[in-house]
Amino acid sequence: MSPPTGAIALHGLTLGYDRHPAVHHLDGTIQPGALLALVGPNGAGKSTLLKGIVGEVPCLDGRIDRSGRADAIAYLPQSAEIDRGFPLRVLDLVAMGLWHRIGPWRRAAPYRDTLVEALSAVGLVGFEDRPIGTLSGGQFQRALFARLIVQDARIILLDEPFTGVDGRTSADLLRLIGAWHRQGRTVVAALHDLTQVRSHFPQTLLLAREPVAWGPTDAVLTADNLARAQALSEAWDEDAAICGRSAGGVADAHPHAHPHTHAHPHSHGQARDHAHRDAP
Repeated sequence: MSPPTGAIALHGLTLGYDRHPAVHHLDGTIQPGALLALVGPNGAGKSTLLKGIVGEVPCLDGRIDRSGRADAIAYLPQSAEIDRGFPLRVLDLVAMGLWHRIGPWRRAAPYRDTLVEALSAVGLVGFEDRPIGTLSGGQFQRALFARLIVQDARIILLDEPFTGVDGRTSADLLRLIGAWHRQGRTVVAALHDLTQVRSHFPQTLLLAREPVAWGPTDAVLTADNLARAQALSEAWDEDAAICGRSAGGVADAHPHAHPHTHAHPHSHGQARDHAHRDAP
């Protein structure tokens, strides 16, 4: 059965590169209308998970069930992955959000009012003809959020959306994310600032290549869970091979894959209790 519209179901998910896992043994459902933060140490797999959801990183094991049409998901990568040297006007950048609606060859001119309205929503009125290379970091991020507005997706994935932007821009964009949540859209954001997470995101998934905890933010961001995530991250073997599975479909024991001194949080104990609170 397909998940309900706006939901993303993860089933025994392992994602990675060249058969080496970067995120593994992840089960659960991101419910329709969720406002979910992805947190964890550097290299915990947050960006990999988002890229896996949009199909940019292959599933090495398990699967992802995405509901709705292909254009139901809007994805904003980290700003460092976006080439700002391309000679493009701000209005043209925002118009890229119309691609699924009008196709690659139709002119966006008839939609100018829609584009300007999106720029107004992010505080960039009058920036339509500015080259994107002249924008500050905060202005560029606002323009990218305007593109998300135009895309009008039911699921919005954000990878470190506040890195390198000023506090005012962060506050404005957080208000926009809150508005999306109130509209019933599903928003998942990879974040570092735990104060932001506690203040604005009711649900959190704590990753350390493995799921450490998943559920209400206050229950997830405990000192014990954060310490466990740090320990797992430090003990990770970058050259680990993908874990095998038994004939019954259950993951085999795999001390060869990522030796560390802690029990797997998805095998026993506290973190697994949290990890499935959102699962159906």
